[in-house]
Amino acid sequence: MRNAMKVTTPTDREIVITREFNAPRELVWDTMSKPELLKRWLLGPPGWEMTICEEDARVGGKFRWAWSGPEGASMSMHGVYREVSPPERCVRTEVFDMGCVPGGGGQLATLVLTALGERTALTITLLYDSKEARDGAVASGMEQGMAAGYERLDEILEAAAV
Repeated sequence: MRNAMKVTTPTDREIVITREFNAPRELVWDTMSKPELLKRWLLGPPGWEMTICEEDARVGGKFRWAWSGPEGASMSMHGVYREVSPPERCVRTEVFDMGCVPGGGGQLATLVLTALGERTALTITLLYDSKEARDGAVASGMEQGMAAGYERLDEILEAAAV
């Protein structure tokens, strides 16, 4: 059974994404932190592919991701890790370089993975500089892109469990 992603806006500057995965927390952490696994599921909307996946997941470490899409479209993001506590929590800055969030800039992203036996609950809280930036992110189609990625992640996790 697939799990539905839920997106809420609890404050004027936040987006909270929640979803469960049918896999242990350590495995979900690995798929969200290892470049060779990220490149398999973090593709964005259908027709997009991840072309750059640079990860240095430690406090003060940086990341950079880039994607290419149909008709020459592209987007990329980068940031710095502020907290890394495998396999439970990660806090980092995220800045979209191009193509994504109208009126955006950066956000602070907090990922929390909670073990539920052999399942894992994911909670991502995105804190924006302003309501306008948050609203731009909501309007950008991020929800559809994230949902598509998590569907692909389900397939990877199912294959790993066999």
